[in-house]
Amino acid sequence: MIALLTGRLAFKAPTYLALDVQGVGYEVFIPLSTFYHLPDLNQTLSLSIHTHVREDAIQLFGFVTPQEKDAFVLLTTVSGIGPKSALGILSALPVCDLVSAIQSGDIEKLESVPGVGKKTAGRMVLELKDKAAKLHPGLAQSTEAPSGGQDKVFDDALSALTNLGYRAQDAKEALKQVRKSYEGPLSLQDLIRETLKDLARG
Repeated sequence: MIALLTGRLAFKAPTYLALDVQGVGYEVFIPLSTFYHLPDLNQTLSLSIHTHVREDAIQLFGFVTPQEKDAFVLLTTVSGIGPKSALGILSALPVCDLVSAIQSGDIEKLESVPGVGKKTAGRMVLELKDKAAKLHPGLAQSTEAPSGGQDKVFDDALSALTNLGYRAQDAKEALKQVRKSYEGPLSLQDLIRETLKDLARG
């Protein structure tokens, strides 16, 4: 797999570029955040590369920073988000803004990205909240609050479940049942995970 390319920038457009590496031209798809930082044509450029292999094609996705590449790979782990959708998200939201929105559960901000609906935004928050902190450690938030922590965890879990499409009353009842069945306090992720199982059984 290709992980890094360094060569002459032969062509550039907002969505892709051509990199001449010792006479071989590589077509590389990029987000706008990378396009804005490209040098002039014929200048030397190094890109972090993610190689995406499909049955009918091998596609290269390039990024000016390893952080962007990590964010791209992380986004593609979410159900319903493919490579092109992940590029669109990174084009609309810088990595720091993306991490902030995921950490704070800002569904509205994530929904503002073209092609991202409420359910996809909800899945991003649910599945990436812990993992996204690694992309931008300074924005990490604890899922457990000190005083009144479990009340906040309950409210955050309820918000996440309603954003995933569940009725507020159904989600609230399921959350209460799950919390009753566990003696100790639950983290936000554990509470949501167990409640989703309960709702699925119902």
